[in-house]
Amino acid sequence: MTEAPPRHTRSAPAADAFPQRIAVNLLRWCRVLVRAPRAKPPLPHAGAIAVVALTLAATIASMFLIDARASEWARHLPLWFTEIFYQITDFGLSGWFLYPLGFILLSLAAVSSTTLPRMTQGVLALVAARCGFLFLAIAVPGLFVTIVKRMIGRARPFVGGHDDPFLYMPFIWRPAYAAMPSGHATTAAAAAIAIGAIWPRARGVMWLYALMIMFSRVVVLAHRPSDVIAGALVGTVGALMVRRWFAARRLVFSASDLRPLPGPSWRRIKTVGR
Repeated sequence: MTEAPPRHTRSAPAADAFPQRIAVNLLRWCRVLVRAPRAKPPLPHAGAIAVVALTLAATIASMFLIDARASEWARHLPLWFTEIFYQITDFGLSGWFLYPLGFILLSLAAVSSTTLPRMTQGVLALVAARCGFLFLAIAVPGLFVTIVKRMIGRARPFVGGHDDPFLYMPFIWRPAYAAMPSGHATTAAAAAIAIGAIWPRARGVMWLYALMIMFSRVVVLAHRPSDVIAGALVGTVGALMVRRWFAARRLVFSASDLRPLPGPSWRRIKTVGR
């Protein structure tokens, strides 16, 4: 009588296919993202351009009129008040969004297969597209700011024992000289734009969250108001540019008006989950 092969030998092909499936699906999704545009979204209207110009002007004006006073005000706040915002400010870290979204994307890549029912494949693809948009809309502005702020080299409040809003050391690549733009403000604004773009009813809550994070950065003396304004501008513009990129490829958003396309219903998501 021949001996049956060990259990682990029989399951080896499936185990080998598991990481391969993740790599294949991630590569396929990336190809969809970089494919040629299939439509042309509408150009930004004059009002949006005016808002960007006014925000840039507010950033410059804040350097001369508000920054030093705001840092001095925050320096004399009660300790109990500052401690509250030390707890709040950490929720502006990008990891709160990127880690869960990255895990979901990897999980979807692991289970997506052409052998699944057509409806299941469609639901998984729609969920992956939305998670991919949220991930990139937050990650791309954040990566941009991580590089640019170290090239600008603006000192944080009271570096060296005194506050000088015009102390710069470009290309020094040290955290103490990475004040502008604020990374937390960038993440908060990008998250508010991205989540609000897919779920418009969440915009009020998300912008309340973003404003709290921005205010906290001034309270804990990590940034000045101009740093926060600049970060909010980068996060907003970056997320909107990612939305246009997706819309031009008819992913998640309509190319005609940039509104979110219909997504999978909760009933279908639950069906696929089962």
